[in-house]
Amino acid sequence: MMKKHFLIFLALGAAGCSLIPKYNTPQTETPAQWSQETAGADSAVIARNWWTSFGSAELDRIMDEALTNNNDLRASLQRIEQSRAILRISGAELLPTANATAGISRDRTTRPDSNDTNLNAGAGIAYELDLFGLNRANVQQAKAEMWATEFNYEALKLIVMGDVAQTYFNVLNARERLRIADNNLKNSREVLRIVNARFEAGASDALEVAQQKTELAGTEAARALVVRDISTFENALAVLIGKPPQTIAVEGENLESLKVPVVAAGQPSELLQRRPDIQSAESSLIAANADIGAARAAMFPNIIIGLDATLASTGFGDPASTGLSLASSLLQPIFYGGRLEATVDQRTALKEELIENYRKAILVSFQEVEDALANVKSAQTRETALNTAMQEARRSYELSRSRYDAGTIDFQTLLDAQRTLLSAEDAFAQSKNERLAAAVTLFRSLGGGWTSEGHPKREITPMTGYDPVPVEQPAVAQ
Repeated sequence: MMKKHFLIFLALGAAGCSLIPKYNTPQTETPAQWSQETAGADSAVIARNWWTSFGSAELDRIMDEALTNNNDLRASLQRIEQSRAILRISGAELLPTANATAGISRDRTTRPDSNDTNLNAGAGIAYELDLFGLNRANVQQAKAEMWATEFNYEALKLIVMGDVAQTYFNVLNARERLRIADNNLKNSREVLRIVNARFEAGASDALEVAQQKTELAGTEAARALVVRDISTFENALAVLIGKPPQTIAVEGENLESLKVPVVAAGQPSELLQRRPDIQSAESSLIAANADIGAARAAMFPNIIIGLDATLASTGFGDPASTGLSLASSLLQPIFYGGRLEATVDQRTALKEELIENYRKAILVSFQEVEDALANVKSAQTRETALNTAMQEARRSYELSRSRYDAGTIDFQTLLDAQRTLLSAEDAFAQSKNERLAAAVTLFRSLGGGWTSEGHPKREITPMTGYDPVPVEQPAVAQ
């Protein structure tokens, strides 16, 4: 009979209701298409290893190291493990608890030769009937928080991958700019030789010599800054791949061998599945929704049933007596000064806040893609124009130097052509880096090939669809 009652209680607990509000993904306005065109892109599907489209085996190797050894990513993985442990802790509340006790004691009577030994042992099982879904709501909340942690890890991976690619490009660009600075330093020294020769021949004055020495010193100072940049970028790249700065080794010398991929943006609606930060924001919203259910459930009775068994003996070898008991307890909140009701209000307001955060995350993602597309188009136009400017600056410098050597133009004209060439070459070198950076930014703003399709959150969304409990409920504490 006792066993039958115990099973009935378990059945009641399993059939308990839930106070979690019905969850629906918040509606957001989604544009039909991007304002910037992405002509020339082959496919809207972005590979998860999108960085391979730049055509650099060295970048591929460095990226693999970063994804394995980056300290931020490794720390984020531990946060996932923490969230999984919290989920297991929450799930344990749905299971019965069991414990065992044992003891031995001796009672000495007034007679010196008397020594009675008492032996006892016991075991107990307790189970909380989750009639109003408090524990199940806590499990759902912990599960959604775990999802959010996993999505945050994916979002962090996108940041790390983008930083690694951009920093690698910066190293190569700085080395290319150093080559340009060295060439211009060589040209400046050659011009100084010509000016000195003309000064000694009486064809120029000391002012021209001083001006060219000033120009030479300025070129040397600019070169020193580029050398500093190379060291700074290499150190940053080393930290990204989890290594000391002294151990970094980058073989590439320029950006010439790199390809600038044409990235297809796809449809704006696809972005909701591509961006892990959007998925993280929705997971936090689902967790807050479950929290409301837990706060509501805390206002209703809490029932615990227990089964205890005891075994006792008055001494070693003596016959033992046994006992078995079934008990239940009910805890009904009555008066908490409005704390329970205020908790429900607080968690409801938190959910509304997270709804707005979710909508903003989507708007920001649209903005980032639009900005990235505009930047890609602008960078391509700039590179073409700056290439033309550089070619003309080289031609102008060569003509100016030959004419100055022949005495047909003044030194100021040559000086201006020299400065223009240095500026044009440096600007063009940076323009390709800007195109590569724009492509990286677009990859990252589109989610970098990551997608939430197949993630467990998509498979168990109905678990969050609990309808609110009808109004006809027992009196609850306020």
